[in-house]
Amino acid sequence: MQKVTSVKSSAAEQVTVTGSHIVRNGFSSPTPVTVLGHEDIAAQVPANISELVNQLPAVTQGSTSATSSGFLSSGLAGINSVNLRGLGANRTLILIDGQRSVPSSITGLVDVNTIPQNLVERVEVVTGGASAQYGSDAVGGVVNFVLNKKFSGVKLSANTGFTTYADDPNYTLNATMGKTFLNGKLHVLLDAQYYQQFGVDTIDRSWNDSGYFQINNPAYTATNGQPQRLVGSGFGPSTYTSGGLISSGPLAGTYFGAPGQTGQLKYGVRSSASSPYMIGGDTEETLKGHVGTNSLTPSEERISVFNRTSYDISEHTEIFGQFSWNKYSGSSYYQQTPSTGVTINRDNAYLNRDYSQVASQMAAAGLNSFNMGTSNAGFPVPGSDVSRQVFRYVGGMNGKFKFAGNNWHWDWYYQYGRTLDDIRLKNTWNVSRMALAQDAVMHNGQIMCRSTISNPGNGCVPIDRLGTSGPSAAALNYIYGGQTGQPAREQVLQQHVASFDIGGDMFHLPGGNAAIAIGGDWRRESVSGYVNSAYQSGWQYGNFLANKGSYNVKEGYVELDLPVLKGVDINGAGRYTDYSTSGSVETWKTGATYAPIQDIKFRGTYSHDIRAPNLNELYAAGTSLNNTVVLPANSPDPGSQPFTQIRTGNTSLSPETSNTWTVGTVLSPRFLPGFMASVDYYSINISNAIGTVTGQNAVDFCYSGGTAWCNNIHYSNGVLQSILLQPFNFASQKERGLDIEASYRFRLAKIWKKLPGTFSVHGEITHYISNTVDNNVYPINYAGVNGGSLAGDYSAPKWNYRISSFYKVDNYTFNLVARGFSSGVYGNDYVQCTTNCPVSTPQHRTINNNHIKGAVYFDTSIAYDFTAYNHPVRATFVMNNMLNSKPVLIGSGPDGNNVPAYAQTNESLYNYLGRVFRVAVTANF
Repeated sequence: MQKVTSVKSSAAEQVTVTGSHIVRNGFSSPTPVTVLGHEDIAAQVPANISELVNQLPAVTQGSTSATSSGFLSSGLAGINSVNLRGLGANRTLILIDGQRSVPSSITGLVDVNTIPQNLVERVEVVTGGASAQYGSDAVGGVVNFVLNKKFSGVKLSANTGFTTYADDPNYTLNATMGKTFLNGKLHVLLDAQYYQQFGVDTIDRSWNDSGYFQINNPAYTATNGQPQRLVGSGFGPSTYTSGGLISSGPLAGTYFGAPGQTGQLKYGVRSSASSPYMIGGDTEETLKGHVGTNSLTPSEERISVFNRTSYDISEHTEIFGQFSWNKYSGSSYYQQTPSTGVTINRDNAYLNRDYSQVASQMAAAGLNSFNMGTSNAGFPVPGSDVSRQVFRYVGGMNGKFKFAGNNWHWDWYYQYGRTLDDIRLKNTWNVSRMALAQDAVMHNGQIMCRSTISNPGNGCVPIDRLGTSGPSAAALNYIYGGQTGQPAREQVLQQHVASFDIGGDMFHLPGGNAAIAIGGDWRRESVSGYVNSAYQSGWQYGNFLANKGSYNVKEGYVELDLPVLKGVDINGAGRYTDYSTSGSVETWKTGATYAPIQDIKFRGTYSHDIRAPNLNELYAAGTSLNNTVVLPANSPDPGSQPFTQIRTGNTSLSPETSNTWTVGTVLSPRFLPGFMASVDYYSINISNAIGTVTGQNAVDFCYSGGTAWCNNIHYSNGVLQSILLQPFNFASQKERGLDIEASYRFRLAKIWKKLPGTFSVHGEITHYISNTVDNNVYPINYAGVNGGSLAGDYSAPKWNYRISSFYKVDNYTFNLVARGFSSGVYGNDYVQCTTNCPVSTPQHRTINNNHIKGAVYFDTSIAYDFTAYNHPVRATFVMNNMLNSKPVLIGSGPDGNNVPAYAQTNESLYNYLGRVFRVAVTANF
């Protein structure tokens, strides 16, 4: 990988480096640019290229197919995204050869796996604002995947991988063919790839069995000096067991096992009978059949086809057409869903058949029913099947010409992209059918639904929710919808882009030629969908609604590069943008480099950038659920009140704005040939940021003077009915950090002439000084937060690093990578204490342990180049996480996803698979 260097071997070669439309070599760029080269890609042979990009220290918490499999309403399931700077993946712009690509989800994210991996020549990462050059979304930066468009020959490759536990097997087959015709004027390029991952349906790892959670301390009071939160092992649920646990009344603590078997749960320490977690007690019983039922990795299949055909009309003019198709199919599982408040009547047929002793105890106690909690042993684990097809068509022309004796270039293209997104749930029940089915009684010697007695044709099939033997197949088919089927949603995303650019040298200045680039773009984004009315409400999961909406944008830009003096270069760019939804906005950027001597260069930039609201934020049809809030005394309905929470898009949103400045130094000392280093400081200030709040936040804002929030709180005759929660431009985010990078390449003969081969080492470090998000509740600094579950895209360890070394000798290439990050906290606002704790507040919660260990991982590969039948072949062996380091256990908090079904770590940060082996063979013809 390289930063601020030419992306080819010659430092003098003129190329367009991402971050600018002006043709220069990389040394001239005032914007830091990191290049992930072909050497790194070939050495690691990643199953998908996003795995390698997400290892960069400047990239944090990017979603993978494993971590995104449950995000259904936003269409993120199965998507691999890139999140620069911890600002959010929607603030990172993804380009293919400098061109936008059709989003893979309604949130605007591009699935990196839709890019033809075998053709990727390099990946250029701009870690700074670039909206003036490329438009919306380039707040955190730009990731540009540069393809080898002129490949000639045939390349066949195959690789396979598996973990040290002999699971998660996967393989990739790839064929690339390029050939010229008509004396080199016509070039045809074809690429096809097939990838399959068999997945791991459960979290089958020993580190996940300790019951490590974060819970509210049952002994906490505001005055006893104990912490409000506890993190540790030996915790477990207290309101359910796999076969059912009676939760209240004289029979509380009775749990159901196999038919005829019951037990009495030994409760651990808990704050109340309704507390969801306990310390100690029979946690093994409450965790049984529930721990780790979420998929560790999904089962996946990807098929992709790419074609580019170009024809040289003249020596300096090319016309081209490009097509790509990518199909993703993925299957994953969420959790063995726990249910509480399940009512079982005393005349329940299964209770009297299998647990008559409990029915007798109910009669003796005068109970007509009891409530229980169950993690539903014997039920299939709910999950989803996702199918996504992405089509991309591009056609255009480009060329070079002389103007006033100077070199100029131009290009234009039109792109049409289309994403077909199909999500179908599995093993999720219909709530009303479940209510009817679980009310099973004995009637005329047969077990049937109580509702069937009065309505014989209702088709209800009784279900047994007691014990660990599980329900019948007929009962499952009924609650899962029968002929109605499972919830599903079909969605179509479309993108049209037309773009034109022209640029070249204008006149000579003391430092070189002044250059200009001018261009314009038109873009249209739209979403439409279909959801059967039967799937829109009443289901355990899903309850999809169809999204529909569109917007268009027109923009133009100009960029100048002025080498005013030898060693002094000034760069500036401006863009005018007009959105159909929010009107016009201007973005701009200025930068400069100063090289007093050949060995050192100073550089700096200042930019004003934007992120426009995406289709999801504008047009999301909405989801609804029941919730409660506490209304203040000055409201029409004081106290704790139920309400319907409705989330929708907001067409009144305006673009976010960001001001970013960077300053840095590049060193390339002549006395140490082959060595380069850079240090860059950056500061990002996002205002008018798009954010959402909770129902309680909306109430608090309304009745503390924020009257605008009151418009979304609805009453009927003085009784609270609903709260509409929409995204608004009310948040802000401020981040500061430091990037350090160094590389050194030399021949070992320089040390001792008998030593063969070439050695190179490249290191990158990113230090997140602060990353503060203010949603008008209270500011939270996410820098150094390793927990991640509540921080979403924003959290990142304070120090992140990657060091890659290569040793090449004869036909062998050895690669060793060390990558890791510093220790962190659950929250920078938390106060760690065990005794004499201050009073815990929402802004400064007390916790017994606010420390999360960091990690370091070692990856290695060995490649051997040889000839077979007069054709070059490379065989590569890769071992990632060589030491089989296990992930650090993280107790996700009471407000987060701490159900035992999920991994007890941060899967976006820590290695959770263990040691992984890969073997690859590539042959060129």
